[in-house]
Amino acid sequence: MAPGRPPASTRDAAGTRDPASSRSPASSLDPASSRDPAPTRLPAPTRDPASSRDPAPSRDRQGADWAFGAGDQAITYVSQLDSDHYVEHGLTWYASTKSLALTPGHTTPDGVRYRTFDPSAAILRCFQCHSTGPPKLGARYQIEPSEPGVRCESCHGPGQAHIQANGARDAIFNPRRLTAAGLNDFCGACHRKPPAAGGDTDWTNPWNTRHQPLYLSQSACFLQSNGKLSCLTCHLPHEPLARDAAAYGKRCAGCHPSVRHRTAVSGRACTGCHMPRVTARPELVFTNHWIGVYAKGGYLRPARR
Repeated sequence: MAPGRPPASTRDAAGTRDPASSRSPASSLDPASSRDPAPTRLPAPTRDPASSRDPAPSRDRQGADWAFGAGDQAITYVSQLDSDHYVEHGLTWYASTKSLALTPGHTTPDGVRYRTFDPSAAILRCFQCHSTGPPKLGARYQIEPSEPGVRCESCHGPGQAHIQANGARDAIFNPRRLTAAGLNDFCGACHRKPPAAGGDTDWTNPWNTRHQPLYLSQSACFLQSNGKLSCLTCHLPHEPLARDAAAYGKRCAGCHPSVRHRTAVSGRACTGCHMPRVTARPELVFTNHWIGVYAKGGYLRPARR
């Protein structure tokens, strides 16, 4: 929720936001797993027995209805105020500090209200990108996800025909059949699409580096790959997110088998220089997907593509 949403400047006085696409192919966080268990009913997730990460604050501390986020980066809380409004809580739990701090885009811990039936459908889109299937409205117009978390049908669509056809591959949508640009748009429905022609993007805003398709679409590697470089080149959607920089370097070597550097690299991985990490705020760090040659100390736009 919070790490995938725009800063306050893109919202109006009522707290509505520029809508993302209605499609929800993926989570808006950067989870260790390809499946985001959010939104989940509180109390918040308990400690993963395989992890030393502290659990997020409990319902008693936040008094929220829903927890958005896998917890690898952050967990943001959402509650229904009344039949007409939801509130995104002003305090988010951050894994890096294992504590609460202001939700991105918020200026006070009071939270931001969203109209349930706002024309932008902002709060509905939050639920849609963090769950599977179309959200429904229950009693008192409560938003009810069809299935919590980002699961198979978020990317593949309805699977009943696939099951009835005994798993026939042509009986279900497979995003891998899309072109690189099409896949960028598809994943960008929740991770943000590439900018429209003539669109105004503030490339000096560190927060925007969170939107991977937006930045990848600017890369010479993407533009000159003749469709060979896509999200799936580096990321395997059915496996946990790779954390080994050397693994990504092997992908780079597929197109750049021999590179002559103008400066000593001291054995650094490709991504360490060409996809720098950007601190969007003290608690959040994202990888800049605008692949390029960066000047020393410059991590937002490459000096050379």
